[in-house]
Amino acid sequence: MALFIRQDEQRTKLQERVAAELRDKAKTRAGLENNTPDGVEDSNYLKDTKSTTSLAWVWIVIVILAVASLVFIMMQPRV
Repeated sequence: MALFIRQDEQRTKLQERVAAELRDKAKTRAGLENNTPDGVEDSNYLKDTKSTTSLAWVWIVIVILAVASLVFIMMQPRV
């Protein structure tokens, strides 16, 4: 433990400056990674997502038709 403290005390001014610059870069990089589209810090799940296209209504109609046909088939009397 004493050797570690001695090493820290023997840093040159250049080493101190480089260490301070690295800390600043790390803080800046950490701040940039947390930027989200809506500005809320806890919504990183939105990162790398895209908005819905104009053809979303087609998929909704297809799903509704599939469910309706499934209900129609299930309601047919069994012979």
